[in-house]
Amino acid sequence: MIDFIRFADNLSAWFGKAFAWLIVLMAVGTGYEVFVRYVMNDPTAWALDVSFIMYGTLFMMGGAYTLSRGGHVRGDFLFRLWQPRTQAKVDLVLYILFFFPGVSALIFAGWKYASRSWGFGEVSVNSPAGVPIYQFKTVIVAAGILLFIQGLAQVCRCILAIRTNEWLAADEDVFETEDLLIREAQKAERGNHP
Repeated sequence: MIDFIRFADNLSAWFGKAFAWLIVLMAVGTGYEVFVRYVMNDPTAWALDVSFIMYGTLFMMGGAYTLSRGGHVRGDFLFRLWQPRTQAKVDLVLYILFFFPGVSALIFAGWKYASRSWGFGEVSVNSPAGVPIYQFKTVIVAAGILLFIQGLAQVCRCILAIRTNEWLAADEDVFETEDLLIREAQKAERGNHP
């Protein structure tokens, strides 16, 4: 079980980090649009659609990574007070009742939308450029599959927590700037005091 959890976490992390580079492309594209619109007085017809597609892709493909790191919003005002075993039991029930049916619907509906979109070469109706969006519809299916795999890993985490009363933590690979600054200050303080 632990091997599958690590596999799913690593898979989700790889996709999440790979698609995070879309932020750079969006920034460059937006910068280019601002330049040509306000300096050259020659706006593009495609910039808005492309930024929507990139942002949507980033959002969708980062979902499994966010789930693997416990980053999704949850109302844990009671949840955090419970023992890990109780948390895991509640999470397990919620995954079975809500998560998997919802993600399965996302995959199957996304497949239907994507196949239709590819069939007639769908383009955006929001701009005169006619930016193709059929590939974006495929992202719905890919994101759903990644979420499903990560959901299975989360179920395995729940089972382990029910057995051991401890959560198997995901690898920490992203840190808040404030946390890093506090750690650096603590290291410097320890270095100054023997």
